[in-house]
Formats: sequence, C-alpha cells, structure tokens
Amino acid sequence: MIVISNPVAVANEISIIHSLFEEGLSLFHVRKPEFTEIEMTHFIQQIKPEFRSKLILHTHHQIAGDFGIDKIHFSEKERNRVLAFPFKNKTVSTSSHSITDFNQLDSNFEYAFLSPVFKSISKNNYASEIDLFEAIKSRRNLKTKLIALGGISPENSKTTLENGFDGIALLGAIWNHKNPVNQFKSCQKIVLSYSL
Repeated sequence: MIVISNPVAVANEISIIHSLFEEGLSLFHVRKPEFTEIEMTHFIQQIKPEFRSKLILHTHHQIAGDFGIDKIHFSEKERNRVLAFPFKNKTVSTSSHSITDFNQLDSNFEYAFLSPVFKSISKNNYASEIDLFEAIKSRRNLKTKLIALGGISPENSKTTLENGFDGIALLGAIWNHKNPVNQFKSCQKIVLSYSL
C-alpha cells in the first residue's frame, strides 16, 4: 500500500508520516509540486533517516542520492525525460490516466498509478469519465504493477483489488481525515486480509 503526501503543508505532517511508517507503511510518495529544491531538502531532512529508503520523489530527483533515496516518480508529462535521466540503480514509477497509456509503458517502470478510479477525495469534481474496472480488462502490460489511485478509501479498497488492480495508493482518504493514522490502519487491514 502506498500513501502520497498532501501537495501542500499539513499540520503535524512529519509526525503523521513517522506514525504511518511505524504502522507499516512501505512506500511514501513525496509529491510537493510547488516546493523549491531547498524546501524539498528541508522536508526530507525532517524525516528520520531509517524511513528515507521508503520515500519516492516526484520532483527534484537530483537530490535523491544525497538522502539514500533510490526511488523516483515521473508524472505523465515528464515521462519522456526518463530516457535522458540516469536512473540506473533506481526504482522508477509513473502516472497514467488510461489503460491504453499504461499498456504502452516500457519495463523500466516498476509500477504506475492509474487514476482516478473513483471520484477524487482531494480534488473537487475530478472523476473518470469511464469505468476503469471495465477498462483494465484490456490490460496487456503485465511487467508493470497497476496501482489504483483516486477516491480510494477503506470502503472501496477490497472492491478495487478484486477488480484487477495490483495495489492501492491513498491521498485524500488520509489527509482529509481527522485521524490519518487510523484511516491508514483501516485500509491496511483490508489490504492485508485480501492478500492472505
């Protein structure tokens, strides 16, 4: 299971991130699109060193090595840069918004988000115009893991996994909830019971 950072600052954010890791979070995407390199550096410095190997950077990839981070993410728009980026010895992920786009990804990508699966919790009026559960029946790319994003919550996590996604990513379900850590644990319990 993956959690993506809120794009803007959140009260007690670093403390919440530490708690998520302590509860078993395996991957945390640092997506702060407005951050400068200095702001990103400061943000990562606040995260305990023992958790930094579980971070994935969406921007400022050049500083990843300074913190022992070997995972980077490319947005759909930035994906063509991957060919020019020296990502040897890096785990690379990306975003996609259609199964056709996902099917065309090369095997350099360990996983890709496909979104929005449901109406977004964090973005107003953002929802898929098609049924993605139906669309992924035409999945051809089996080398890249398919991760559901967009409106994922404890209530629909099991359904999402039962309909062909390899995993889920949480954003609004965590950061828009009054108790982010309990919300994470609710989803985690469902995911773990599904994988048994």
